[in-house]
Amino acid sequence: MNKQLLYLSLFFILLFPAKAWSAATGSITGKVIDQVDVLPIPSALVSLYLGEENTQPIYTIPTDENGNFTFHALKPGTYKIKVSYIGMTSLFVNAIVIGEKGGEKDLGILKMSGDQNSLAEVTITAEKPVVEFGADMITYNVSQSLLAEGSTATDLLKNVPMVQVDIEGNATIAGKRTTRIFIDGKPSDFMTSNIADLLNVLPSDAIEKIEVMTNPPARYSADGEGIINIVMKKGFKIGFNGNAGLTTGVQGNVNANTNASYRAKKYGINGSASIRQSNATRTNSSLRENFSPDTTYYYDQFGNSKSKNRGGNFRSGLDWDINSKQNLRLSTNFNLNTSNGNSGNTLNYLNDKKNLTRIRDQQNSNEGDSHNFVFNADYDLKIDSTGQKLTAGVTYSKNANSSFSSLDRKYTFPDYASPTMQENDNQAANQSINFNLDYDKAVFQKRDRLELGMSYNYRENDNDLLVQNYNFSTDEFEVNEKLTNQFLYQEHIVAGYATYNYKKNGWGIKTGVRSELTKVNFELSTGSAYPLKPYLSVFPNISFNRFFKKKYNLGATYSVRINRPRENALNPQVNNTDPLNISYGNAALNPAYTHQMDLSFGMFETKWSFTPRLSYSTSKGVIERYRTVSNGISETTFDNVGSNHSLALILIGNYRPNKKISTNANMSVIQSKYTSTLNSSLNRDGISLRGALGFSMQLPYKTAFESNLNYANNINAQGRTKGSVNTSLAARKMFFQNKLNVRISGSDPFGRKNNSLFNEGSNFRLNSYSTSNTNNFTLSVNYRLTKLNKALRQTP
Repeated sequence: MNKQLLYLSLFFILLFPAKAWSAATGSITGKVIDQVDVLPIPSALVSLYLGEENTQPIYTIPTDENGNFTFHALKPGTYKIKVSYIGMTSLFVNAIVIGEKGGEKDLGILKMSGDQNSLAEVTITAEKPVVEFGADMITYNVSQSLLAEGSTATDLLKNVPMVQVDIEGNATIAGKRTTRIFIDGKPSDFMTSNIADLLNVLPSDAIEKIEVMTNPPARYSADGEGIINIVMKKGFKIGFNGNAGLTTGVQGNVNANTNASYRAKKYGINGSASIRQSNATRTNSSLRENFSPDTTYYYDQFGNSKSKNRGGNFRSGLDWDINSKQNLRLSTNFNLNTSNGNSGNTLNYLNDKKNLTRIRDQQNSNEGDSHNFVFNADYDLKIDSTGQKLTAGVTYSKNANSSFSSLDRKYTFPDYASPTMQENDNQAANQSINFNLDYDKAVFQKRDRLELGMSYNYRENDNDLLVQNYNFSTDEFEVNEKLTNQFLYQEHIVAGYATYNYKKNGWGIKTGVRSELTKVNFELSTGSAYPLKPYLSVFPNISFNRFFKKKYNLGATYSVRINRPRENALNPQVNNTDPLNISYGNAALNPAYTHQMDLSFGMFETKWSFTPRLSYSTSKGVIERYRTVSNGISETTFDNVGSNHSLALILIGNYRPNKKISTNANMSVIQSKYTSTLNSSLNRDGISLRGALGFSMQLPYKTAFESNLNYANNINAQGRTKGSVNTSLAARKMFFQNKLNVRISGSDPFGRKNNSLFNEGSNFRLNSYSTSNTNNFTLSVNYRLTKLNKALRQTP
């Protein structure tokens, strides 16, 4: 009988899970920081009120050393919070709703402003905006964007202000020639040889926010003029949390992902997995005008390609509070990609009168795969209660890439002639290790902060290229000794930095210096070696911020950055997939240094903000792609093309007329001037234009809508990438108490994305045009599961 009652009880628990959780309670968490220098505020008083009109708090607690606070075991209802601190303007957060199912409300970052002469209060809403604008950084809050759901990091970056993603999936910041991608504050190019592959399968549900740093602080590597930092979700909430989703599109694209996390008193664990399949088609055409001493002739080229890509991303993490002063974080990431496809190319030879004289046809097939593994460990030690902290970290990565292509060429007009067959087998492997040690200390009654640190980076690359040509007389492939080669690359970087952050009466000053000792050597299997002398570089960094009258912010920054040539630019192995348009690296490249200055003025109101920014940079030895034509063959390589002076006006703003509507916009006008001794055609100047407009709206019946539009028109040393437009839109409906959401989205719904390029040299002019199948409609379904652990609930 007892067994029967037990089975019956279990049946009803499984049949009616909602009843089992009807008594669920909730929690409210957040972090309080200083708006001027973005430092945490310890011991700020956080008061919790039940109801919008209640003036008597039910709980009051202080923030911890890192500015964090948490209220546990809250019953369903509407709450508000007041944050107070001596010398700061009090801040209210209204309309915090704990539903019948409980759950955690994360208020995110709460910024307090200093005002010694006023007791005025600032009131904000609990909902964070999609985009937050700072003096030297833009933050894109992924969880607040509909377009982020069921997508990948590449999709997200297309909608981040000031970021442009090209057709190959490479992301850059407006006004910056070189941009580096970081993940959780560490450079991703030490983790994989192909960043685009990694971003293409990194699921959006695993990303918390994306930070666009136009003037990175000295703590970060000095390489690159700007940094895009992808901050991953830690997922450490009370109890168990998880979700699973599926996205499918009309082009056959499929993306399935799931993630889960569990938080106990002393530790938290999390994991995620995603798989993705995508199809791509592309057409292109180009007309090259070739000038020789006695005549002019033309190459009219047409091509098309189809490819299928499949990939997966698997992550896991552990967060362990060893004791009240020590914390250890471990994480692993495994990423894989496979691809196969085919392409065709037809080249028409035209004489000076543009009459057809010859036709060459080429058919290609290719396949490839890549995988990379990353392990990361970080240890934090709180030395004392004054804010002294020591952090040590290590990151190890190993990845491999292989690609195989088969090339079949022949002339089809006026006669069938000169057939050739070629096979290219490229095997590449990378591994790297990074150590970092950082020390933070609050000084002058925790008003200022001193940061010291050092790091060591090691990276090696082994690129093995085997080229074989078919011998029709012997019916076998033979090694092409001229093109077959092995490229070996090693890089060591030792760095140290020191920064000091000062704040008082609305003033914020950050000053720092970073020095890096770099040693690089590389060689070819043919016997050519390129040992380079170690070189020491010093990078000063300073910024000023003045926040006044509670709504204005004046900022100025200056920094020195470096663009080091890496293995892809140095590798002299020749890519002759198209024998009339070959490419290779340049082993003689030197690093390029950039001095950059920014001046910004921010205006902030309850419903809107506007931040115009003026940016100036000057660079010597700029590294860019450089094309020359000799005997009708186009050769593209990298070179230190000369000097560049760039002046940019950047306008950034957002407008939120109410809690349900939000808009954001940004525009960049960049004047660039190149000066070079390589070629007179490089002595050019022009204007680049970039712009973006975003709109989101919360609608009745738990529905929402969002749309984005992006435009880019960029100049380079030899020409211009002409204007291109990218659009996206999405609509979402929530079900089952917000646990299930269904989203319909469209990418470039009004047509395929088009790209055009104009390139000019001393003896050629080139116009290229391409179009790709970016227009797509997708359906996403995502289900979230939350289960609170009663043992972890605490009364404040």
